[in-house]
Amino acid sequence: MPLVTSEKMLLDAQKRGYAVGAFNCENMEMVKAIIAAAEELRAPLMLQTTPSTVKYGTLETFVAIVAAEAKKATVPVCLHLDHGSSFDLAVQAIKAGYTSVMIDGSKEDFEGNVAVSRKVADVAKTVNIPCEAELGKVGGKEDDLEAEADTNTDPQQAKEFVERTGITSLAVAIGTAHGFYVGTPVLDKERLSEIRKVVDIPLVLHGASGLSDQDVKDCVARGICKVNFATELRKAYTDAGKALLAEKPETFDPKALGKVGMAAVTELVKNRMKVCGCDGKADGIE
Repeated sequence: MPLVTSEKMLLDAQKRGYAVGAFNCENMEMVKAIIAAAEELRAPLMLQTTPSTVKYGTLETFVAIVAAEAKKATVPVCLHLDHGSSFDLAVQAIKAGYTSVMIDGSKEDFEGNVAVSRKVADVAKTVNIPCEAELGKVGGKEDDLEAEADTNTDPQQAKEFVERTGITSLAVAIGTAHGFYVGTPVLDKERLSEIRKVVDIPLVLHGASGLSDQDVKDCVARGICKVNFATELRKAYTDAGKALLAEKPETFDPKALGKVGMAAVTELVKNRMKVCGCDGKADGIE
């Protein structure tokens, strides 16, 4: 089917108490692998690209690849700009054909974040494209994005932020981090519950790679409607290629590397979809 926006799938997740899995893709193979998992499990799907991935492949290239693969799928597929680094990039993504965008103004102070988030949300609204923003800072490093420190989201600030910006989903900081964790992460789940009480739009969890299944399930139970996975997919894809080369060092065909990478990503994504509870939910989205 054609690409869809994230609106209906996230509202359905909020209504029925599950989370949509949002998976970062880096190439055609990962797109195919992630969609294959969604098809097998009948799960709604958000595919994502970061600014550095876009810089590597261009917005237009990823739109073409994802749209072509989504057209063959029978589950709803959305293409989302993850951690949009500027107003201009978010607008370019919308013009190129992305069906959901995020503007990440978390590096700004509160008023600066409100201003840039409202600006993107206003433009997105005119063409019925959902807009995600982030309040607080999710620590760690992902691509070119690095937070010097974790600053967890304040519930009352979150309420004001949503009201003033008009965004349609909010990424919250509760102790997660981008990349792999050093040590065992400790999440402020009570803070998440407090945010849920005062914010009525879908909530998003970033930095899920490396979290335990139980931590993800707990966050979903407390109101998370979208969970982002990135680093562990890259690792699964790359490790599969390394294993093939170790076993068969004479391998030179990129397709052989792609096939094992795709298989590894599909299995990982299926696992994460089940943890999020989005398996079997595609057919219920109206």
